[in-house]
Amino acid sequence: MPDTANQQSPDWSAAVTAAFDWWRDAGVDHAFIDDPQDWLAQVREVPDTAAPAPVKPLRELSAERSDSPQIAKVADKSGWPQSLDAFAPWWLAEPALAPAGLRRLPPIGPVGADLMVLVPMPSADDTDALLSGRAGRLLDGILAASGIDRAQTYLASALPAHVPMPDWHMFNTAGLGDVLLHHIALVAPQRLLILGISSISTLLGHDPPNMALSLRGINQESSPIAALPAWDLEAMLTRPALKAGFWSRWLEWTGTETV
Repeated sequence: MPDTANQQSPDWSAAVTAAFDWWRDAGVDHAFIDDPQDWLAQVREVPDTAAPAPVKPLRELSAERSDSPQIAKVADKSGWPQSLDAFAPWWLAEPALAPAGLRRLPPIGPVGADLMVLVPMPSADDTDALLSGRAGRLLDGILAASGIDRAQTYLASALPAHVPMPDWHMFNTAGLGDVLLHHIALVAPQRLLILGISSISTLLGHDPPNMALSLRGINQESSPIAALPAWDLEAMLTRPALKAGFWSRWLEWTGTETV
């Protein structure tokens, strides 16, 4: 018969501690469950005898949706500025152009400029002026290499402020597409460089955005304005291949000769 007198009982405490140590070394130091949880839900006691909420007819649900707040739209066109000098103050003050509380930056440049550069919105690192950050320095290099004076170039954005994750369809519904075309008409540039066409295309009536890459001009009452659509400057900074492709198209568009 086995000698049970010298057998020791297992140390369960040490075993459990060792198991915890093993999982902790593996990076698991909390208990996890797979069921989704609503962390923001209000916790309340619901009696078991509570009757379920009645199902509303479809027509009542439709009526409730129609009463929901609508997107704020830009003021009537009759009140829009009719000169470029009056446009900048209106651009900085019109509530529907951008969410409240965001810092707005005005466009800058002369009327009738040979080149108008349009970007989706100010960059997050733009300080006191549009295109004063890292993306603006890339634009400066492009203009300098082409012999174009930045001071004689009109710089503008489709939105007056930097908006994280903007809903371009919402802004188009609010009337910013018409505002953009009105802005271009006031500037009356000879040529238009659109940097960020994948975003701005919705305001120009091009959907899906990839169709806007073939854009060659903006129709105005007088005559079409030659346009070059391209990717935004931030994308070119992070993906050199986009910058190389743009440079080839830019040289062809401007007729600039390389040394």
